Amino acid sequence: MRIVYALLLSLWASVSVAQERDIQAVITQQIEAFQVDDFAQAFTYASPNIQGFFGTSERFGQMVMSGYPMVHRPDAVRYLELREIAGNLWQRVMITDPAGVIHMLDYQMKMIDGMWRINGVQILPAPGDTA
Repeated sequence: MRIVYALLLSLWASVSVAQERDIQAVITQQIEAFQVDDFAQAFTYASPNIQGFFGTSERFGQMVMSGYPMVHRPDAVRYLELREIAGNLWQRVMITDPAGVIHMLDYQMKMIDGMWRINGVQILPAPGDTA
């Protein structure tokens, strides 16, 4: 019984690592597209809900430039924990902007037609901020 449990745990861990790697790759590819102002490519990593809300890659790009400048032009990107909350996967990302300011973001990820898509991004309060 212990062997079966160990094998199942090992399988779950390897699936989780692969899942995390795939999710991080999607976020990285979108950020790379933003860095060269390829909003059409960046838009392809967004979920159908996000695409429907913005309608065009140009409007999506404008929103990112004005609302998420740290994502548009990051200096450094570091992936933190991947969490499941209420059945949704959230990837925590720490982004350092060109001025050296650290931003914490949560990316909600959805599996759609066998591919991970970004279904929303939340900017989190910086450590030490008070509400």
